[in-house]
Amino acid sequence: MDTVMNLIESIFRWLHVFFGVIWIGHLYFFNWVNANFNPTMDAETKKKVVPELMPRALYWFRWGAAVTWITGFFLLGMVYYMNKMVMFGPNGSWGAGAGIMVILTFAAPFLYDILYSSALKDPQQGFFGGIVIATVMLLLFYYVGGMEFRAYTIHLGAMFGTTMAFNVWFRIWPAQQKIITATKNGEAPDAALVALAGARSKHNTYMSVPLLFTMIGQHSTWAAVHPLLVAVIVAVGFGMVYHIYERAKGVKGF
Repeated sequence: MDTVMNLIESIFRWLHVFFGVIWIGHLYFFNWVNANFNPTMDAETKKKVVPELMPRALYWFRWGAAVTWITGFFLLGMVYYMNKMVMFGPNGSWGAGAGIMVILTFAAPFLYDILYSSALKDPQQGFFGGIVIATVMLLLFYYVGGMEFRAYTIHLGAMFGTTMAFNVWFRIWPAQQKIITATKNGEAPDAALVALAGARSKHNTYMSVPLLFTMIGQHSTWAAVHPLLVAVIVAVGFGMVYHIYERAKGVKGF
């Protein structure tokens, strides 16, 4: 039985990473390449290029997101929820606090959607607000959920990943369908939809860098001192993304 479970877990890890590369790779293409290339096209060029390019790219983008999230969800169950030692350490166990924090992890997209549509709509407020929210969640995972380092780190990643997948399927893709159709018809896309899709894509880009750490940093014992150290990693990741956005503006074609 252990051999079978190990095989299943290995396959899910493989698929999780593979489809994650597809998803995040397209995310970076949209934000650091296409966002700076698109304004260089005139209306007629956009009318020809956008309806051919974007549906193809968005196909891999959204299905990469879906399979990454699904495989990640099953891995979370197999590695953490079926093994309380990994989840809570030698002296911990499931309780109300842990259950509440797991529910909050997967309810986070709905809370995020409300906050970033109102109080944190301003980009600067959203930047610092994201760091504060991540810090608060890490502390809650640790003190309320009783989670060990690996568990509270991966649950932060699950929160980011779930929010990102929500953005892809329920905010970015619906908006892009209307934007692409308008462009194909030679019409100006709805500015509100363009702003929404762009903002949520940027949010995903910021979340993606600390998310990647949570995926690969499970054995980084230097980070296991306290949840606040992981919060610092989130802030550093956000800073890296900001720097790359600035750098991307200066990359020119021939």
